[in-house]
Amino acid sequence: MGVRSCPVESGMDILRRNTDYALRLMVSLARHGRDASISTRSLAQEQDVPYQLACKLMQQLHAGKLVESYMGARGGFRLGREPGRVSLLDVVEVIQGRLSLNRCLLSKTCCPRTATCPVRAKMGELQNQMEEYLGKVTLADLIQAQEGAGETETPVRRTK
Repeated sequence: MGVRSCPVESGMDILRRNTDYALRLMVSLARHGRDASISTRSLAQEQDVPYQLACKLMQQLHAGKLVESYMGARGGFRLGREPGRVSLLDVVEVIQGRLSLNRCLLSKTCCPRTATCPVRAKMGELQNQMEEYLGKVTLADLIQAQEGAGETETPVRRTK
């Protein structure tokens, strides 16, 4: 696998790089099945994630009860529940905390203009849609989509 270069943009990512890595590690675990324990080293190699970072992410996923850890010669990690019961939102919240488009959406006390702000209301609608969507998409959905697409990449369209 070759490393691709992506254009540097000045925008902010909603999903952080570590979250993207964690999602890839989780999909890899799900593809192996719930009965197989996979080492962090194997997962890191499969998904092109730096080993030390993969270790840290797997610890976070374990603490969040999304994966189980097994010791011994056949040890490693496996999913803590069926792939159809692990949503993207579950992984995102374990790795980076609650998603928020703006700080004012975290609490009504963050801004004195909360009651009259037209921007907050519309951002709140988008926030809810984003959480609802990520909560509906599961690891099983990602695996099924990848198998159906023959593991080809679908480019993301950006409009300005």
